[in-house]
Amino acid sequence: MVSRVPRRAQVIRDPTRGVEESTRAPYSLPMLVLGLNTTHDAAAALLRNGEIVMAVEEERLSRVKHHFGMPRRAVGACLAAAGVSISDVDHVAFYMNARKWLTVNAIHFLRNFPASRRYLGQKPALWRSFLGVEAQIRDATGFRGRVHCIDHHTAHIESAFWPSGFSEAAGLTIDGAGEAETTVLARVDGRSLKRLHTAHYPYSVGKVWEAVTEWLGYGPTRDEGKVMGLAPYGDDRFVKRFAGVLAPRNDGSFHQDLAYFAFQRGGPRRFSELFVREFGAARAPDGEFHPHHYAVAFALQAQTEEVVLALARRLREETGLPRLVMAGGVALNCVANGRLARERIFDEVFIQPAAGDDGACLGAAFHVSHRRLGVPRAAAMRDAFQGPGFDERDTLAAAAARGLTPERPADVVALAADLLASGAVIGWMQGRMEYGPRALGHRSILANPCDSQSKDVVNRLVKFREGFRPFAPSVPLERAADWFEDARPSPYMLLSFQVRPEVRARLPGVTHVDGSARVQTVTREDDARYHDLLVAFGERTGVPVLLNTSFNVRGEPIVCSPAEALDALARTGLSAVVIGDLVFRKNASP
Repeated sequence: MVSRVPRRAQVIRDPTRGVEESTRAPYSLPMLVLGLNTTHDAAAALLRNGEIVMAVEEERLSRVKHHFGMPRRAVGACLAAAGVSISDVDHVAFYMNARKWLTVNAIHFLRNFPASRRYLGQKPALWRSFLGVEAQIRDATGFRGRVHCIDHHTAHIESAFWPSGFSEAAGLTIDGAGEAETTVLARVDGRSLKRLHTAHYPYSVGKVWEAVTEWLGYGPTRDEGKVMGLAPYGDDRFVKRFAGVLAPRNDGSFHQDLAYFAFQRGGPRRFSELFVREFGAARAPDGEFHPHHYAVAFALQAQTEEVVLALARRLREETGLPRLVMAGGVALNCVANGRLARERIFDEVFIQPAAGDDGACLGAAFHVSHRRLGVPRAAAMRDAFQGPGFDERDTLAAAAARGLTPERPADVVALAADLLASGAVIGWMQGRMEYGPRALGHRSILANPCDSQSKDVVNRLVKFREGFRPFAPSVPLERAADWFEDARPSPYMLLSFQVRPEVRARLPGVTHVDGSARVQTVTREDDARYHDLLVAFGERTGVPVLLNTSFNVRGEPIVCSPAEALDALARTGLSAVVIGDLVFRKNASP
């Protein structure tokens, strides 16, 4: 095989438009701004006077994973949470500049014609979604006011900046593609958002991940997390060769050789024949893994980390700012984020927990509220529990419909800790659900991380997923350094740390094959009940750590309601489900 030098290396360029400033337009209180994403990972977010009332993905309500389309249920949930109707909403913010997207993609189609005929056919749903999007929103919701279409990467950066609490920050967003941009480096404060450098489609770290995900037999834009979990099983045989595909440049930008890809030409696959010749045969969906599959995942992860670090260093050098905010799908790569934290390029980093397109609707709402309407900034985001919540009446009604009788222990935390210490796998549902892809102790499946069999049990009997995928540990923040190297606050499970070598044997359920763990740190101030559970489990076992994974089974969204949690108890190998103060055990019925 022959290593190739990228044919086109320049991907970071100065933007044509630089600064988006706050207008400080007059406004009256209360001010309600509704943010929307109507394509994949559809979601809605409602702000009242700049504060989040609710933010929720449509999939959690429709039960269709990665729901594509108008988030009608999410809009209804947001309005109900605020106690208002759509007629009370002042402005709607859309997460994409639809006209710009249509223009950019039409030009791309024409430039690559006739090869691009497939390209047009691959995205019919997107074309339909963005054509007349304002009218579609009005027809679907009954809204009659102004709809603002916000540039996609602006929405991403705003989704991280305003909740961060930082007065000013460097901004970095990396994903598959917005309207034209795939990467944006910016300087942002309460007065303006200034783009410093951008990478434009088809040069895209996110698209490289989509292509490799497809080559590995998984679903692009859905299963990139599986590829990240697969990477540590590989070796470095392809790292140097993959540097010809994707790598940082000395000036802090990155290069990408498009000859390895076909997504930009609308081919039947996102990767090209050259990719297959260089790296080996693609894996069929549900096919067998071979060493070259693991090695390519390893190389992709390694080169992605180098690109992210190079972009971050360039931002720090150019802005001189000590704080960074991040969003975009690539910001969900906890291994790259962990390296970024360990390298200490920035003193503080805030990553939006809903870093993908589900969170972009929140950023669009922030942009309209604070920059276009001049609403004063609200308090920093303290947690990701921005979704729907349910009271005990909902739980009791769901239980009665299923013939289940709950237990009401005097100390539900103590009982849950006893169950976990005895080896039980439980569902744990408390308060409002998480916004974003990570379960953080409100819609979680929990197990004992000290049991070497717990990972296999959860994979086989509860999650029904691939055995190679790791599980995350939750730990009280004040105890994190006892178990994880270079530990720091990681409330949203977006940083990967190394498990301390001397304690790895005590944490087999959450230690990945390379000794890493995607850690969630928990404070009593932010989640008292979950913190108490970790402490109680530690008192019983000597290990204040729990295996924490999302409360769902393979192919389904995370459970939202008590009814869905109780159905999971019946359909899986869970021993019990704890909902609020109530406990339901397997086969516990009249």
